[in-house]
Amino acid sequence: MSPPHDARFVLPLRVYWEDTDAGGIVFYANYLKFFERARTEWLRAAGFGQQALAESTGALFVVTDSRLRYLKPARLDDELHVTVQPLRIAGASLRVAQQAWCADTLLVEGEIGVACVDKGTFRPRRIPTDLLERLTA
Repeated sequence: MSPPHDARFVLPLRVYWEDTDAGGIVFYANYLKFFERARTEWLRAAGFGQQALAESTGALFVVTDSRLRYLKPARLDDELHVTVQPLRIAGASLRVAQQAWCADTLLVEGEIGVACVDKGTFRPRRIPTDLLERLTA
């Protein structure tokens, strides 16, 4: 098995000392950081940096829920491939499946819910149309 070829986006990522715990394996919460980085780079690859998006449209993205399943540990210096696969994109929210792989081994998998909110009020707002079109193309 290897990272899915149909994944919408794959981010290569190296495990550094700061990512590990006293046992020399990646601390479990750091996978949330890895997944966040992959979603950020997925948006950037679509032409939308999050800071520029917030400044030009007032739209921010916030995580509403996350569910992760840990299968195998990653270790110092491993090269990971973190995937983003949209499951649902509509209105003011999106849901993505994400995985972390080391070579042909699936380490962690999860689903993340994300809401689009107004940066001033933090109330839900529609995902900007041009971004929505890019992400669903």
